[in-house]
Amino acid sequence: MNAQLRKVLFFGVLTAIPLAAYVFIFSPRSADIETALTDIKTQQTRLARMTQVIESAPDFKTSLAEGERLIANVEAKLPRRQDVEGILEQIWQMARRQDLNVRSVKTKDAEGHSLYRELPLEVVMSGPFEGFYRFLMELENLQRVTRMSDLVLKESGRAVQASSDAAPSGAVSARFVLRIYFADGSPLASAEPRP
Repeated sequence: MNAQLRKVLFFGVLTAIPLAAYVFIFSPRSADIETALTDIKTQQTRLARMTQVIESAPDFKTSLAEGERLIANVEAKLPRRQDVEGILEQIWQMARRQDLNVRSVKTKDAEGHSLYRELPLEVVMSGPFEGFYRFLMELENLQRVTRMSDLVLKESGRAVQASSDAAPSGAVSARFVLRIYFADGSPLASAEPRP
């Protein structure tokens, strides 16, 4: 090999090393650095927004204390499992005061949630419409947390029946699910109305 070819080859290798370093090392690192700078800018923008929100928001300790107070008020309205029977008795007394006849009550399985349980009761009752309306008003004013769903209300006084328990004019038959919320453990064993 002559000296001239060696010089050209040596010059080519010396030129290829920096070019290869740029293509395989410096260019990918530059892209990584650009991505990191973009991420840093995004995070700084979010941090600035959070700082703005924190500065513009009212005192968080006061808000947290208010939230805890409201939660305690709701929890105070949740009876314990052993108190559910007393609430049921109170509801059946309300129905009797309004001349409503509770025809059937079917207890469904209690549904569990993280802080409370709910006992759904499928209720069928009949009586005068005015009494049912007053019953609903009393139910709404209960201090305990209850909910009524799936209400089906039918007029039952139009049909003329030969039997002695024919419904008077203006009477209704109601079918609904009454949900009673309580704060602990296992479902109530019996939810039947007392005579």
